[in-house]
Amino acid sequence: MSKTPQAIRGTQDIFGAEAEAFAHVVETFERVRRLYRFRRVEMPVFEKTEVFARSLGETTDVVSKEMYSFEDRGGESLTLRPEFTAGIARAYLTDGWRQYAPLKVATHGPLFRYERPQKGRYRQFHQLDAEVIGAAEPQADVELLAMADQLLKELGIADGVTLQLNTLGDGDSREAWRAALVDYFAAHRAQLSEDSQDRLKRNPLRILDSKDPRDRAFVADAPKIDDYLSGEAQDFFGAVTTGLDAAGVAWTREPSLVRGLDYYRHTAFEFVTDRLGAQGTVIGGGRYDGLMESLGGPATPAVGWAAGIERLAMLVGERGDSVADVVVVVEDDAQFARGIEAVTALRREGLSAELVASGSPRKRFDKAVKMGVGAIASISTADGAAKISVRADDTLAARIESLLR
Repeated sequence: MSKTPQAIRGTQDIFGAEAEAFAHVVETFERVRRLYRFRRVEMPVFEKTEVFARSLGETTDVVSKEMYSFEDRGGESLTLRPEFTAGIARAYLTDGWRQYAPLKVATHGPLFRYERPQKGRYRQFHQLDAEVIGAAEPQADVELLAMADQLLKELGIADGVTLQLNTLGDGDSREAWRAALVDYFAAHRAQLSEDSQDRLKRNPLRILDSKDPRDRAFVADAPKIDDYLSGEAQDFFGAVTTGLDAAGVAWTREPSLVRGLDYYRHTAFEFVTDRLGAQGTVIGGGRYDGLMESLGGPATPAVGWAAGIERLAMLVGERGDSVADVVVVVEDDAQFARGIEAVTALRREGLSAELVASGSPRKRFDKAVKMGVGAIASISTADGAAKISVRADDTLAARIESLLR
């Protein structure tokens, strides 16, 4: 006997209450993004490898260790998308989207990274994504953060989730800070972890968010970005925090929150919780004003965020399968066609409906009762014609009866 095939390690099948929670996250996101007037976009699942290599940095762990890349029949290197931003940036440059700037777009779907599976993180996972491209003003940052905050509130999971906020300054501020960090950590190089010794060459800012105790011993006394901010950068961050206060979005300053790639500027943020273990970030993002140039385009300001659907669904908790508004019970097989007509009429008017028309006719009504629905429409035969009886509260019963006449 052959064994039943197993799912690929690091992937998951989603069913039942978990699938309902997943769908609830997506449906809520779609409703909120429409409130904020973000256009829906659909992006390819794979792109040319260079799109991600250039946008994420050739030496980052994502590119060097985690991407699913393959050569197609034409000899071209393609990669399953590990994130959305690079593909959206590529489309902005190649598909004529620049004419719509400032462009607000949103999407969701599966992404792929080869990494160690853990709670809420899989090799095929799903994200929500929102981006504002072509807007240099802090208003765009505020709007994106307010949108994320509203999403969490409408999902009912905002309690216990904290918005951590930092600024990386403008280009000059960041470079001055980066140089100071290199000098500082170089003096302690021998005491740093092996990873951070490597980061010192490539992404010294990433040492600040290292979890290794050897690195943490030096982070507290490391140079602070505030000492290197230009007046313009200070004004930008001040406008973001003032806007968040006006929007009623609570935030805390987190000086160690950084983004290692050089094209990140100004605002960096994460919504974090302690309810998901060590991997507590549920929404993360920032301003990436230098990305378009790294892809060969003109200087274009942009800011965005991404959120793991699986993690949000875990916070939402299991949601039971939805109950139908109405169950139509065919108590006489001769009325089967009338039952089909009935559920069709109800569904077309926005009522979810189930048809019970199999099994023993005498037990069908009891089966409907056990389903715990609010309304039951039973169809039997009287004097050679279909007879419809409705059990529901008066208002719903009247509506169902009028639809099924």
